[in-house]
Amino acid sequence: MYRSWFECFAGCGEKYSIKEVVYSCRNCGALLQVTHDTAELKKTGADEWKELFNRRKHGNEWPYGGGVWSKKEWVCPEVTPENVVSMYEGESNLFWADRLGKSLGLSNLWIKLCGNSHTGSFKDLGMTVLVSVVKQMISEGKNIRAVACASTGDTSAALAAYCAAAGIMPIVFLPKNKVSIEQLIQPIANGALVVSLKTDFDGCMRLVREITKNDEIYLANSMNSLRIEGQKTVAIEIAQQFDWRAPDVVIIPGGNLGNVSALGKGFLMMEELGLINKRPKIIVAQAKNANPLYRAYKAGFKKFKPIKAKTTIASAIQIGDPVSYEKAVAILRQFDGAVEEATESELVEASVAADKTGMYSCPHTGVALAALFKLVRRGVVGKNSTVVVISTAHGLKFSDFKYKYHLRRLSFKSKNPNMPVEAEPKLDVIRKIIDRRLAKSA
Repeated sequence: MYRSWFECFAGCGEKYSIKEVVYSCRNCGALLQVTHDTAELKKTGADEWKELFNRRKHGNEWPYGGGVWSKKEWVCPEVTPENVVSMYEGESNLFWADRLGKSLGLSNLWIKLCGNSHTGSFKDLGMTVLVSVVKQMISEGKNIRAVACASTGDTSAALAAYCAAAGIMPIVFLPKNKVSIEQLIQPIANGALVVSLKTDFDGCMRLVREITKNDEIYLANSMNSLRIEGQKTVAIEIAQQFDWRAPDVVIIPGGNLGNVSALGKGFLMMEELGLINKRPKIIVAQAKNANPLYRAYKAGFKKFKPIKAKTTIASAIQIGDPVSYEKAVAILRQFDGAVEEATESELVEASVAADKTGMYSCPHTGVALAALFKLVRRGVVGKNSTVVVISTAHGLKFSDFKYKYHLRRLSFKSKNPNMPVEAEPKLDVIRKIIDRRLAKSA
Protein backbone atom coordinates (compact mmCIF):
# COMPACT_ATOMS: atom_id res chain seq x y z
CA MET A 1 0.00 0.00 0.00
CA TYR A 2 1.67 3.21 -1.16
CA ARG A 3 1.34 6.22 1.11
CA SER A 4 2.63 9.75 1.64
CA TRP A 5 2.40 12.39 4.36
CA PHE A 6 3.39 15.94 5.25
CA GLU A 7 6.61 16.22 7.24
CA CYS A 8 8.49 19.21 8.72
CA PHE A 9 11.15 20.36 6.24
CA ALA A 10 13.38 21.59 9.07
CA GLY A 11 13.56 18.09 10.52
CA CYS A 12 11.82 18.52 13.86
CA GLY A 13 9.90 15.29 13.28
CA GLU A 14 6.32 16.62 12.99
CA LYS A 15 4.09 14.68 10.57
CA TYR A 16 0.57 15.29 9.29
CA SER A 17 -1.90 13.59 6.99
CA ILE A 18 -1.98 14.70 3.35
CA LYS A 19 -5.69 15.36 3.90
CA GLU A 20 -5.13 17.69 6.84
CA VAL A 21 -5.48 21.46 6.35
CA VAL A 22 -1.94 22.44 7.32
CA TYR A 23 0.72 24.44 5.47
CA SER A 24 3.58 24.80 7.94
CA CYS A 25 4.91 22.90 10.92
CA ARG A 26 2.80 23.57 14.01
CA ASN A 27 5.81 22.84 16.20
CA CYS A 28 8.55 25.03 14.69
CA GLY A 29 6.85 27.03 11.92
CA ALA A 30 8.97 25.65 9.06
CA LEU A 31 7.56 24.71 5.68
CA LEU A 32 6.33 21.18 5.16
CA GLN A 33 7.35 18.68 2.52
CA VAL A 34 5.56 15.63 1.20
CA THR A 35 7.39 12.43 2.12
CA HIS A 36 6.74 9.07 0.47
CA ASP A 37 7.13 5.57 1.83
CA THR A 38 10.19 4.80 -0.30
CA ALA A 39 10.70 1.42 1.36
CA GLU A 40 7.39 0.35 -0.14
CA LEU A 41 8.19 1.97 -3.50
CA LYS A 42 11.53 0.13 -3.62
CA LYS A 43 9.69 -3.20 -3.60
CA THR A 44 9.07 -2.43 -7.27
CA GLY A 45 12.31 -2.44 -9.26
CA ALA A 46 13.58 0.48 -11.32
CA ASP A 47 12.98 -1.32 -14.62
CA GLU A 48 9.42 -2.12 -13.56
CA TRP A 49 8.74 1.55 -12.79
CA LYS A 50 10.19 2.58 -16.15
CA GLU A 51 8.04 0.04 -17.97
CA LEU A 52 4.91 1.17 -16.10
CA PHE A 53 5.50 4.88 -16.74
CA ASN A 54 6.34 4.24 -20.40
CA ARG A 55 3.22 2.10 -20.87
CA ARG A 56 0.93 4.69 -19.34
CA LYS A 57 2.34 7.56 -21.41
CA HIS A 58 -0.38 9.14 -23.56
CA GLY A 59 -2.74 6.30 -22.66
CA ASN A 60 -6.48 6.62 -22.06
CA GLU A 61 -6.88 4.68 -18.81
CA TRP A 62 -8.20 7.19 -16.28
CA PRO A 63 -6.43 8.93 -14.64
CA TYR A 64 -3.02 7.67 -15.78
CA GLY A 65 -2.75 9.20 -19.26
CA GLY A 66 -1.26 12.56 -18.27
CA GLY A 67 2.26 13.47 -17.26
CA VAL A 68 1.43 13.85 -13.56
CA TRP A 69 -1.01 11.03 -12.82
CA SER A 70 0.91 8.49 -14.88
CA LYS A 71 3.25 8.67 -11.85
CA LYS A 72 0.39 8.55 -9.32
CA GLU A 73 2.18 6.20 -6.91
CA TRP A 74 5.06 8.70 -6.68
CA VAL A 75 2.83 11.78 -6.52
CA CYS A 76 -0.27 11.27 -4.39
CA PRO A 77 -1.48 7.71 -3.83
CA GLU A 78 -4.15 8.88 -1.36
CA VAL A 79 -6.42 10.38 -4.04
CA THR A 80 -8.93 7.92 -5.47
CA PRO A 81 -9.34 7.93 -9.29
CA GLU A 82 -12.86 9.42 -9.13
CA ASN A 83 -11.52 12.46 -7.26
CA VAL A 84 -8.60 13.17 -9.60
CA VAL A 85 -9.10 16.51 -11.39
CA SER A 86 -6.97 16.32 -14.50
CA MET A 87 -6.75 17.77 -18.01
CA TYR A 88 -4.06 15.20 -18.90
CA GLU A 89 -1.51 17.92 -18.24
CA GLY A 90 2.20 17.43 -18.66
CA GLU A 91 4.01 15.25 -21.22
CA SER A 92 5.17 18.52 -22.78
CA ASN A 93 7.59 18.60 -25.68
CA LEU A 94 11.35 18.50 -25.15
CA PHE A 95 12.32 20.72 -28.07
CA TRP A 96 15.77 20.37 -29.61
CA ALA A 97 16.90 23.98 -30.04
CA ASP A 98 19.34 23.08 -32.80
CA ARG A 99 19.83 26.50 -34.43
CA LEU A 100 19.92 28.43 -31.16
CA GLY A 101 22.32 25.91 -29.65
CA LYS A 102 24.68 26.08 -32.62
CA SER A 103 24.80 29.88 -32.31
CA LEU A 104 26.22 29.30 -28.80
CA GLY A 105 28.46 26.41 -29.79
CA LEU A 106 26.17 23.90 -28.05
CA SER A 107 25.14 20.75 -29.90
CA ASN A 108 22.72 19.53 -27.24
CA LEU A 109 20.47 22.40 -26.18
CA TRP A 110 16.91 21.41 -25.35
CA ILE A 111 13.91 23.47 -24.21
CA LYS A 112 11.34 21.77 -21.98
CA LEU A 113 8.13 23.45 -23.14
CA CYS A 114 6.11 23.36 -19.93
CA GLY A 115 3.89 26.12 -21.31
CA ASN A 116 2.36 23.56 -23.68
CA SER A 117 -0.20 22.72 -21.02
CA HIS A 118 -3.90 23.32 -20.40
CA THR A 119 -3.66 26.92 -19.14
CA GLY A 120 -0.28 27.65 -20.74
CA SER A 121 2.13 27.19 -17.83
CA PHE A 122 3.83 24.59 -15.65
CA LYS A 123 1.53 25.62 -12.77
CA ASP A 124 -1.04 23.13 -14.08
CA LEU A 125 1.22 20.29 -12.94
CA GLY A 126 0.98 21.29 -9.29
CA MET A 127 -2.61 22.47 -9.36
CA THR A 128 -4.00 19.14 -10.58
CA VAL A 129 -2.61 17.52 -7.42
CA LEU A 130 -3.74 20.22 -5.01
CA VAL A 131 -7.29 20.50 -6.34
CA SER A 132 -7.59 16.70 -6.49
CA VAL A 133 -6.66 16.46 -2.80
CA VAL A 134 -9.20 19.17 -1.96
CA LYS A 135 -11.89 17.27 -3.88
CA GLN A 136 -10.90 14.11 -1.97
CA MET A 137 -11.17 15.94 1.36
CA ILE A 138 -14.57 17.37 0.46
CA SER A 139 -15.79 13.89 -0.52
CA GLU A 140 -14.77 12.69 2.95
CA GLY A 141 -16.71 15.43 4.73
CA LYS A 142 -14.19 18.31 5.07
CA ASN A 143 -15.95 21.70 4.96
CA ILE A 144 -13.80 23.49 2.37
CA ARG A 145 -15.83 26.20 0.66
CA ALA A 146 -13.16 27.74 -1.59
CA VAL A 147 -9.51 27.58 -2.63
CA ALA A 148 -7.45 30.78 -2.73
CA CYS A 149 -4.10 31.94 -4.07
CA ALA A 150 -1.97 35.01 -4.56
CA SER A 151 -0.59 35.13 -8.07
CA THR A 152 1.48 36.93 -10.65
CA GLY A 153 -0.84 35.45 -13.27
CA ASP A 154 -0.09 31.81 -14.03
CA THR A 155 -1.03 30.30 -10.65
CA SER A 156 -4.40 32.05 -10.75
CA ALA A 157 -5.10 30.73 -14.24
CA ALA A 158 -4.31 27.15 -13.21
CA LEU A 159 -6.28 27.36 -9.96
CA ALA A 160 -9.35 28.81 -11.68
CA ALA A 161 -9.37 26.18 -14.43
CA TYR A 162 -8.96 23.17 -12.14
CA CYS A 163 -11.44 24.46 -9.58
CA ALA A 164 -13.95 25.12 -12.35
CA ALA A 165 -13.53 21.52 -13.53
CA ALA A 166 -13.98 20.27 -9.94
CA GLY A 167 -16.93 22.52 -9.08
CA ILE A 168 -15.02 24.28 -6.29
CA MET A 169 -14.97 28.07 -5.82
CA PRO A 170 -11.59 29.68 -6.71
CA ILE A 171 -10.45 33.00 -5.21
CA VAL A 172 -7.44 34.78 -6.65
CA PHE A 173 -5.54 37.83 -5.44
CA LEU A 174 -3.67 39.67 -8.21
CA PRO A 175 -1.44 42.76 -8.07
CA LYS A 176 -3.28 45.45 -10.00
CA ASN A 177 -1.82 46.28 -13.44
CA LYS A 178 1.07 43.82 -12.95
CA VAL A 179 -0.21 40.84 -14.95
CA SER A 180 -0.79 40.53 -18.68
CA ILE A 181 -4.31 40.84 -20.13
CA GLU A 182 -4.03 37.23 -21.27
CA GLN A 183 -3.30 36.13 -17.71
CA LEU A 184 -5.99 38.34 -16.17
CA ILE A 185 -8.79 37.08 -18.42
CA GLN A 186 -8.12 33.40 -17.70
CA PRO A 187 -9.46 33.31 -14.09
CA ILE A 188 -12.21 35.75 -15.03
CA ALA A 189 -13.35 33.44 -17.83
CA ASN A 190 -13.30 30.41 -15.52
CA GLY A 191 -15.60 32.11 -13.01
CA ALA A 192 -13.12 32.86 -10.21
CA LEU A 193 -13.57 35.61 -7.67
CA VAL A 194 -10.74 37.89 -8.85
CA VAL A 195 -9.53 40.49 -6.34
CA SER A 196 -7.24 43.12 -7.87
CA LEU A 197 -5.08 44.69 -5.17
CA LYS A 198 -3.01 47.88 -5.20
CA THR A 199 0.14 46.07 -4.09
CA ASP A 200 2.77 43.68 -5.44
CA PHE A 201 2.80 39.87 -5.30
CA ASP A 202 4.41 39.83 -1.86
CA GLY A 203 1.56 42.03 -0.56
CA CYS A 204 -1.01 39.67 -2.12
CA MET A 205 0.78 36.73 -0.52
CA ARG A 206 0.61 38.27 2.93
CA LEU A 207 -3.16 38.77 2.57
CA VAL A 208 -3.92 35.27 1.25
CA ARG A 209 -2.02 33.73 4.15
CA GLU A 210 -4.30 35.62 6.54
CA ILE A 211 -7.47 34.72 4.63
CA THR A 212 -6.61 31.02 4.59
CA LYS A 213 -6.16 30.84 8.36
CA ASN A 214 -9.86 30.03 8.14
CA ASP A 215 -9.85 26.30 7.34
CA GLU A 216 -12.88 26.72 5.07
CA ILE A 217 -10.65 28.49 2.51
CA TYR A 218 -7.75 26.32 1.38
CA LEU A 219 -4.36 27.80 0.42
CA ALA A 220 -3.12 27.00 -3.10
CA ASN A 221 0.25 28.77 -3.22
CA SER A 222 3.51 26.85 -3.49
CA MET A 223 4.14 27.01 0.25
CA ASN A 224 1.53 24.23 0.11
CA SER A 225 3.85 21.36 -0.74
CA LEU A 226 1.14 19.42 -2.59
CA ARG A 227 1.95 21.69 -5.53
CA ILE A 228 5.57 20.51 -5.51
CA GLU A 229 4.46 16.89 -5.95
CA GLY A 230 2.94 17.64 -9.33
CA GLN A 231 5.70 19.97 -10.45
CA LYS A 232 8.43 17.44 -9.67
CA THR A 233 7.16 15.34 -12.59
CA VAL A 234 8.93 17.80 -14.93
CA ALA A 235 12.21 16.17 -13.84
CA ILE A 236 10.79 12.68 -14.34
CA GLU A 237 9.52 13.58 -17.82
CA ILE A 238 12.92 14.98 -18.83
CA ALA A 239 14.69 11.79 -17.76
CA GLN A 240 12.06 9.68 -19.49
CA GLN A 241 12.44 11.71 -22.71
CA PHE A 242 16.20 11.07 -22.58
CA ASP A 243 15.61 7.31 -22.24
CA TRP A 244 15.98 7.48 -18.46
CA ARG A 245 19.14 9.57 -18.33
CA ALA A 246 19.57 12.90 -16.58
CA PRO A 247 20.97 15.84 -18.59
CA ASP A 248 24.20 17.55 -17.54
CA VAL A 249 22.67 20.95 -16.81
CA VAL A 250 19.14 22.22 -16.14
CA ILE A 251 18.41 25.96 -16.09
CA ILE A 252 15.17 27.21 -14.61
CA PRO A 253 13.78 30.73 -14.02
CA GLY A 254 13.12 31.38 -10.34
CA GLY A 255 10.58 33.58 -8.58
CA ASN A 256 8.83 32.09 -5.56
CA LEU A 257 11.28 29.15 -5.99
CA GLY A 258 8.85 26.27 -5.58
CA ASN A 259 9.75 25.07 -9.07
CA VAL A 260 13.42 24.79 -8.08
CA SER A 261 12.72 22.53 -5.12
CA ALA A 262 10.24 20.52 -7.21
CA LEU A 263 12.77 19.91 -9.97
CA GLY A 264 15.40 18.73 -7.50
CA LYS A 265 12.93 16.55 -5.66
CA GLY A 266 12.02 14.73 -8.86
CA PHE A 267 15.65 13.96 -9.69
CA LEU A 268 16.41 12.85 -6.12
CA MET A 269 13.44 10.49 -6.08
CA MET A 270 14.53 8.88 -9.36
CA GLU A 271 18.06 8.51 -8.03
CA GLU A 272 16.89 6.91 -4.78
CA LEU A 273 14.66 4.43 -6.63
CA GLY A 274 17.37 3.58 -9.15
CA LEU A 275 15.92 5.07 -12.34
CA ILE A 276 18.90 7.42 -12.92
CA ASN A 277 22.52 7.24 -11.77
CA LYS A 278 23.61 10.89 -11.83
CA ARG A 279 22.31 14.34 -10.92
CA PRO A 280 22.33 17.34 -13.24
CA LYS A 281 23.75 20.70 -12.28
CA ILE A 282 20.78 22.95 -11.48
CA ILE A 283 21.07 26.64 -12.30
CA VAL A 284 18.46 29.20 -11.26
CA ALA A 285 18.02 32.35 -13.33
CA GLN A 286 16.50 35.52 -11.90
CA ALA A 287 15.62 38.90 -13.35
CA LYS A 288 18.02 41.54 -12.01
CA ASN A 289 15.01 43.58 -10.88
CA ALA A 290 13.81 40.71 -8.67
CA ASN A 291 16.91 38.81 -7.59
CA PRO A 292 16.90 37.97 -3.85
CA LEU A 293 18.19 34.43 -4.45
CA TYR A 294 21.02 35.70 -6.67
CA ARG A 295 22.08 38.18 -3.97
CA ALA A 296 22.07 35.45 -1.33
CA TYR A 297 24.05 33.16 -3.65
CA LYS A 298 26.73 35.82 -4.17
CA ALA A 299 27.03 36.02 -0.38
CA GLY A 300 27.49 32.25 -0.11
CA PHE A 301 23.94 31.75 1.20
CA LYS A 302 25.18 33.01 4.57
CA LYS A 303 22.21 35.32 4.89
CA PHE A 304 18.94 36.03 3.16
CA LYS A 305 17.31 39.43 2.92
CA PRO A 306 13.95 39.94 1.20
CA ILE A 307 13.91 42.85 -1.24
CA LYS A 308 11.29 45.10 -2.79
CA ALA A 309 11.15 43.68 -6.30
CA LYS A 310 11.28 46.23 -9.08
CA THR A 311 9.15 46.06 -12.19
CA THR A 312 10.34 43.45 -14.65
CA ILE A 313 8.99 42.28 -18.01
CA ALA A 314 9.33 38.78 -16.52
CA SER A 315 6.32 39.60 -14.32
CA ALA A 316 5.63 36.06 -13.10
CA ILE A 317 8.95 36.06 -11.21
CA GLN A 318 8.69 39.63 -9.89
CA ILE A 319 8.95 38.40 -6.29
CA GLY A 320 11.19 39.82 -3.60
CA ASP A 321 10.37 37.50 -0.69
CA PRO A 322 10.19 33.93 -2.07
CA VAL A 323 8.33 31.48 0.15
CA SER A 324 10.41 28.47 -0.88
CA TYR A 325 13.86 30.03 -0.37
CA GLU A 326 15.11 27.45 2.16
CA LYS A 327 13.96 24.53 0.03
CA ALA A 328 15.60 26.01 -3.07
CA VAL A 329 18.92 26.54 -1.30
CA ALA A 330 18.87 22.95 -0.04
CA ILE A 331 18.42 21.71 -3.63
CA LEU A 332 21.15 23.97 -5.02
CA ARG A 333 23.58 22.61 -2.44
CA GLN A 334 22.77 19.03 -3.46
CA PHE A 335 23.01 19.68 -7.21
CA ASP A 336 26.24 21.68 -7.53
CA GLY A 337 23.93 24.62 -8.09
CA ALA A 338 24.47 28.17 -9.25
CA VAL A 339 22.37 31.32 -9.65
CA GLU A 340 22.64 33.90 -12.44
CA GLU A 341 20.75 37.11 -13.19
CA ALA A 342 19.61 38.90 -16.35
CA THR A 343 18.91 42.57 -17.00
CA GLU A 344 15.71 43.63 -18.75
CA SER A 345 17.56 44.15 -22.03
CA GLU A 346 19.35 40.80 -21.73
CA LEU A 347 16.22 38.78 -21.04
CA VAL A 348 14.28 40.41 -23.88
CA GLU A 349 17.09 40.02 -26.42
CA ALA A 350 17.52 36.37 -25.40
CA SER A 351 13.81 35.77 -25.94
CA VAL A 352 13.98 37.50 -29.33
CA ALA A 353 17.01 35.40 -30.32
CA ALA A 354 15.08 32.24 -29.45
CA ASP A 355 12.06 33.39 -31.43
CA LYS A 356 14.20 33.92 -34.52
CA THR A 357 15.10 30.22 -34.44
CA GLY A 358 11.48 29.05 -34.36
CA MET A 359 10.38 29.40 -30.75
CA TYR A 360 7.87 31.82 -29.24
CA SER A 361 9.29 32.20 -25.78
CA CYS A 362 7.89 33.90 -22.69
CA PRO A 363 10.05 36.52 -20.92
CA HIS A 364 10.81 34.09 -18.09
CA THR A 365 12.31 31.67 -20.57
CA GLY A 366 14.25 34.71 -21.78
CA VAL A 367 15.69 35.08 -18.27
CA ALA A 368 16.88 31.46 -18.31
CA LEU A 369 18.30 31.78 -21.83
CA ALA A 370 20.12 35.02 -20.99
CA ALA A 371 21.71 33.27 -18.02
CA LEU A 372 22.72 30.40 -20.30
CA PHE A 373 24.35 32.79 -22.79
CA LYS A 374 26.47 34.27 -19.99
CA LEU A 375 27.43 30.92 -18.49
CA VAL A 376 28.51 29.49 -21.85
CA ARG A 377 30.70 32.55 -22.50
CA ARG A 378 32.31 32.15 -19.07
CA GLY A 379 32.84 28.43 -19.51
CA VAL A 380 30.60 27.48 -16.58
CA VAL A 381 28.47 25.46 -18.99
CA GLY A 382 30.65 23.33 -21.24
CA LYS A 383 29.93 23.23 -24.96
CA ASN A 384 29.66 19.45 -24.95
CA SER A 385 27.05 19.50 -22.18
CA THR A 386 23.48 18.30 -22.62
CA VAL A 387 21.55 21.36 -21.43
CA VAL A 388 17.82 21.65 -20.73
CA VAL A 389 16.22 25.07 -20.27
CA ILE A 390 12.85 24.99 -18.52
CA SER A 391 10.32 27.16 -20.35
CA THR A 392 7.69 27.77 -17.71
CA ALA A 393 4.92 29.40 -19.75
CA HIS A 394 3.66 29.83 -23.29
CA GLY A 395 4.81 32.96 -25.11
CA LEU A 396 1.27 33.73 -26.25
CA LYS A 397 0.47 34.84 -22.69
CA PHE A 398 3.09 37.59 -22.98
CA SER A 399 2.77 38.86 -26.56
CA ASP A 400 2.56 42.50 -25.53
CA PHE A 401 6.27 42.80 -24.71
CA LYS A 402 7.16 41.24 -28.06
CA TYR A 403 4.86 43.66 -29.87
CA LYS A 404 6.42 46.63 -28.09
CA TYR A 405 9.94 45.33 -28.76
CA HIS A 406 9.49 45.08 -32.50
CA LEU A 407 7.74 48.46 -32.66
CA ARG A 408 10.55 49.98 -30.53
CA ARG A 409 8.23 50.95 -27.69
CA LEU A 410 10.22 49.52 -24.77
CA SER A 411 12.30 51.68 -22.44
CA PHE A 412 15.56 50.46 -23.97
CA LYS A 413 16.79 50.17 -27.55
CA SER A 414 15.62 47.12 -29.51
CA LYS A 415 18.66 45.54 -31.17
CA ASN A 416 16.88 43.30 -33.69
CA PRO A 417 13.37 44.62 -34.34
CA ASN A 418 11.37 43.18 -37.22
CA MET A 419 8.97 45.90 -38.24
CA PRO A 420 6.06 45.26 -40.62
CA VAL A 421 6.74 46.83 -44.01
CA GLU A 422 3.87 48.87 -45.40
CA ALA A 423 3.70 48.87 -49.20
CA GLU A 424 1.50 49.55 -52.18
CA PRO A 425 -0.02 46.38 -53.66
CA LYS A 426 2.20 46.54 -56.75
CA LEU A 427 4.36 43.66 -57.96
CA ASP A 428 7.53 45.68 -58.66
CA VAL A 429 7.34 47.32 -55.22
CA ILE A 430 6.92 43.94 -53.49
CA ARG A 431 9.85 42.45 -55.42
CA LYS A 432 12.14 45.28 -54.33
CA ILE A 433 11.14 44.77 -50.69
CA ILE A 434 11.84 41.02 -50.91
CA ASP A 435 15.18 41.58 -52.68
CA ARG A 436 16.31 44.02 -49.98
CA ARG A 437 15.45 41.56 -47.21
CA LEU A 438 17.17 38.65 -48.97
CA ALA A 439 20.29 40.73 -49.59
CA LYS A 440 20.36 41.79 -45.95
CA SER A 441 20.07 38.20 -44.68
CA ALA A 442 22.64 36.75 -47.11
